[in-house]
Amino acid sequence: MANSKYEYVKCFEIEDEVMFPNIILVRINACKLHKPCDVNALKLMNSCTVAVFEEYADVVLAYGFSDEYNFVFKKTSKFYERRASKVLSIITSFFSSVFVRKWGEFFPHKELQCPPSFNGQVIACASTEALQAYLLWRQNICHLSNQHDQCLWRLVERGMDEKEAWDFVKGFDKSDLNNLLFDEFNVNYNTLEPIFRQGSCVLKTMVEDIVKYTDNCAPIKRHRRKIITVHSKKIASKRFWNEQTVLLKELGVFVEEINYVNPEYVRSFEFDSKLMLSTWIVVRIDGCHFHRFSEIHEFVKPNDDRALNLMNSCAVTVIEKFWKDIVFAYGVSDEYSFVLTKTSNLYQRRANKIISAIVSFFTSTYVMRWKDFFSQCELKYPPSFDGRAVCYPSTEILRDYLSWRQVDCHINNQYNSCFWKLVVSGKSKREAQHSLKGAQLQKKIEELAIDYNKLPVMYRQGSSVYRNKVDNVLIHQENGESSESYGKAIVEHIDIIGPTFWLEHPNILDE
Repeated sequence: MANSKYEYVKCFEIEDEVMFPNIILVRINACKLHKPCDVNALKLMNSCTVAVFEEYADVVLAYGFSDEYNFVFKKTSKFYERRASKVLSIITSFFSSVFVRKWGEFFPHKELQCPPSFNGQVIACASTEALQAYLLWRQNICHLSNQHDQCLWRLVERGMDEKEAWDFVKGFDKSDLNNLLFDEFNVNYNTLEPIFRQGSCVLKTMVEDIVKYTDNCAPIKRHRRKIITVHSKKIASKRFWNEQTVLLKELGVFVEEINYVNPEYVRSFEFDSKLMLSTWIVVRIDGCHFHRFSEIHEFVKPNDDRALNLMNSCAVTVIEKFWKDIVFAYGVSDEYSFVLTKTSNLYQRRANKIISAIVSFFTSTYVMRWKDFFSQCELKYPPSFDGRAVCYPSTEILRDYLSWRQVDCHINNQYNSCFWKLVVSGKSKREAQHSLKGAQLQKKIEELAIDYNKLPVMYRQGSSVYRNKVDNVLIHQENGESSESYGKAIVEHIDIIGPTFWLEHPNILDE
């Protein structure tokens, strides 16, 4: 980060480390993904989970059903130094990215209409016993929710609308749902596919592979870890667990059988905090390993208009989706900051859900719109972003935060302009770095004959996204309700450090 008088705002950032010996577990759920019992949708979720395993070696177990997946990290994991917000946002973002990329494999004749979004939370399990209780709870939920869904969607297919079907099965217990399936639809619940009834468990197992042959054709074998997907009846049982050598090594042993778990007990494992009331919330997202990503996808250096405009387009979409809560966004390079109002009650101000929902929606949009900006360049692998949420108590401090980011944009662009001018002139990257070490950038710009003020303003000042204020308009909808229009989200490249912009747009940070 560049040094500036505004850097004091970093003191408002709070670390959220999940301490040892807690086992880290991440649960993600699709936001408003209403669908009937669709085996292809479940297989898509499973395929995305396998991709998470392939990308992040610390994930050793996952359990999922319907639109939910739970990822368990090995007990000794130091994944991103165990910071809850970073662990959660990366897993959620990568899963969203893969979900969009793999959609066509499972739904070749059905276009993905809008960017999917997942919200999530971190669960800290203090012991393998706590993990066992958690897994039993989720598989019990799988059984009950699947019984409910099987009845609900069959009633809808018969002719009920969705609300009528919901009201009809409301309050039904397991026995009622089983009887409804059998009596009304002649369906024996126990004969349904295990992927529906028991969920999917993705894990690593040890297998023996032939790696080569000797001169006399004798096979040479090696043990390696292989990712498998199973649909076990009882994933929290001693028998299932203690047969898995990788789980025993990375997570520990299940000592006793358990047949009942109190939901309130396992809910207490949730590692989450509610963000302070009456404070501005800033969610800042950053591209993960985007230095490598930009090189592989051959971004123009030092700035690529396509990449910057893609980020801006995603930010506009985020503001349009969360229009009641997000009033301003500022972006530069592979970073974007989203400002939520002091009065926002998005997800009851639960940090985990806010971060994961915004990061995953941004990521999905990024992947879906890639071809709009890189028509000649194939997206070679799933991009991902991490995120964090920080509270700022006053408008003055919030503006200092935004000023800090714009100062950082300015200084980094000066450095990058000099660096790439040196590389183009024939210096190696190491030589260019050495030449700029400790240098006064303004003087270096003059030496290199860079007309800095003529560079595109987007490079020098970043991008600001906000809603253009218009007169409130009441829109009467079919259900008789009305809503207000707050104008279209626009992108500008302007000075947000000085007072002029804020005086001209007092509604943006109006308390």
